[in-house]
Amino acid sequence: MSILVKSLFAFAILLTHSAGYAHNIVDIVKEAKQSVVGIGIYDPIKAPQTSLHGTGFVVANGQYIVTNNHVIAKPLDETAKQKRVVLAGVGRYPKMFEAYIVEVDELHDLALLRISTKLKPFQLADSNLIPDGTEVAFTGFPIGAILGLYPATHRGIIASSTPVIVPTEHSSQLDAKTLRRLREPYLVYQMDATAYPGNSGSAVYEVETGKVVAVINKVFVKETKETILSEPSGITYSIPVKYVKQLLRSANVDIN
Repeated sequence: MSILVKSLFAFAILLTHSAGYAHNIVDIVKEAKQSVVGIGIYDPIKAPQTSLHGTGFVVANGQYIVTNNHVIAKPLDETAKQKRVVLAGVGRYPKMFEAYIVEVDELHDLALLRISTKLKPFQLADSNLIPDGTEVAFTGFPIGAILGLYPATHRGIIASSTPVIVPTEHSSQLDAKTLRRLREPYLVYQMDATAYPGNSGSAVYEVETGKVVAVINKVFVKETKETILSEPSGITYSIPVKYVKQLLRSANVDIN
């Protein structure tokens, strides 16, 4: 077989592999969108009545939603008859379900909600840390308060597993939560990927399997919060799925 023929054969295999890989990504994202939801508050006396605060994803039997604790930390105004809601679907008129807090994990910034309806759940990966360089994607609602319920998917890689603590410049910045993390350090994923406000609580999943490996937690901001849209850092942190499983076990929820 000539060198030219061998080269053409190898190129044909590469094209076939690339086409299959691209098709796999499309299918994985299509499936993921069915398990991604918005987390918000419904207020009957405000306009608009529904505000989107972050992203969540469906787990277990389809009635449980995982998100960040900081997404649901603001208490409801009961005098205004506010309700915590989960928004499912795409566009201007999503389905809305009242949600109740089942369990929170402040240390790992996770929360578990429950709704009465069953939605399509994600599959969770095992609890082992995944290797640096693993390609991942996440689907959520970046800048959702402005754009609405239109899920967007971003891709990147796991850059490193790193301690959750970010060094502080002054001792005055060592608040109670930071001191607790110093006493109980744990590893999070540093990702070479760009997330935006509204992505908090998004599921991070492997592009090969579609299984959840982490939860978007925060974005490194280079200058100020106001410049995050025009000058994103491209560095995002996420909480490993092992802590999601711990949260589910703590709430006595069966893991799929």
